[in-house]
Amino acid sequence: MPVAAGTRDQGPGISKEKAGPSLLAIIAGMGDLPKAVAVEAKNMGYRVVGIALQPPADESLKPFVDDFHKINIGRFGGLISLLKKLSITNAVMAGKVPKGLLYKHKTSIIPDMKAVKLLFSLMNRADDTIMKAVVSELEKNGIKLHNTTEFTSNLLAPEGALTKKKPSKDELKDIEFGWDIAKKMGGLDIGQTVVVKELAVMAIEAIEGTDEAIKRGGGLAKKDAVVVKVSKPKQDMRFDVPVVGINTLHSMKSSGAKVLAVEAGKCIIVDKEKFVKEADKEGIIVVGVSRHD
Repeated sequence: MPVAAGTRDQGPGISKEKAGPSLLAIIAGMGDLPKAVAVEAKNMGYRVVGIALQPPADESLKPFVDDFHKINIGRFGGLISLLKKLSITNAVMAGKVPKGLLYKHKTSIIPDMKAVKLLFSLMNRADDTIMKAVVSELEKNGIKLHNTTEFTSNLLAPEGALTKKKPSKDELKDIEFGWDIAKKMGGLDIGQTVVVKELAVMAIEAIEGTDEAIKRGGGLAKKDAVVVKVSKPKQDMRFDVPVVGINTLHSMKSSGAKVLAVEAGKCIIVDKEKFVKEADKEGIIVVGVSRHD
């Protein structure tokens, strides 16, 4: 079946004789995480194929992979056909795909029949509901989706303060308070981030995403807000893994937020060394938190 839905930008090329367990597809959204995954996958011995979902992904992943393709995010059947054509049986998802795309870009996202059937089969459009249906369909077609953390173990947040500054007693109370709220929101599949100040919720992440929630909550707090980002209580590490990066810090700086608490061992920090240096430069406290409730 031809893949007319996407445009292909062939790199070094892949012969089907080489396809197998060592061949890995990165189904990529926006941001730097796909690049980090590509680097680690290559270090692990994989031959890496990048597939950029457009929108929102750009072509920045291209120099980091052995073979590069682009496909419209609405062409789910086209994606499966492409994976089959390349004899790919192992894949990983990396990068942000804002769910708001379902309600925007009506002219640039034209779903194929496979995508339409999947959407109409869903009981709701919660993140986990959508992604579990996607994973199930991939598996039916012989494609295993790996945990994102298999390729990002070096980027997972450690426990304790990452920055030179540490949270105060009052900030630790806000972190504990925000943790409980964020876990409950994650359990409801609403979002993974909450912004608090003085034991009051300023904002909860929903469809707008982490950065916008930080800006909104930080703006309401005026200054010194505490941002808490956690994994869902039953987090599926194949998708929607919590991620923070330089843009997170920029959102905090612009809104006057002071502390970022992330779940240790379950939250990915993209370009961790640069991230910590930037946080120190801006006077933002970053801490990895681990709780066993």
